[in-house]
Amino acid sequence: MRAVIQRVKKASVHSEGELLAEQGPGLLILLGVSHEDVETDRDWLVRKVVAMRLFEDEEGKMNRSILDTGGEITVVSQFTLFASTKKGNRPSYLGAARPEKANPDYESFCQALSEALGKPVGQGRFGAMMEVSLINDGPVTITIDSRDPA
Repeated sequence: MRAVIQRVKKASVHSEGELLAEQGPGLLILLGVSHEDVETDRDWLVRKVVAMRLFEDEEGKMNRSILDTGGEITVVSQFTLFASTKKGNRPSYLGAARPEKANPDYESFCQALSEALGKPVGQGRFGAMMEVSLINDGPVTITIDSRDPA
């Protein structure tokens, strides 16, 4: 699994005019699922997301996690995170999981993240065209891949 994690002041997700998710301070996560991903990838990424210290303490140092702040999280599926641009000018998405695998894995990630966070996470709509609005905080943006846990 590959994620782009952004610290936000607020974020919202719409599809076809419908508000799917809206949040205050916390994290917006763009999540890509690979055809190689298994449950351990999901579990590792969930642990990293909730424990990562991306929020400032009283001294202005990033020493606080999303659990420490009580912030909110929204997750949006994004197969384009597995784009390969090595050949030609049209990205290839062969590294991304097919929808029949990616959708259950995305839902499973959101459920596991919700359990670890102790409250529901906002979600986009899998496979839909969406409008994602956010106000970055920092900005703080982290890219993380469960296949590259170094």
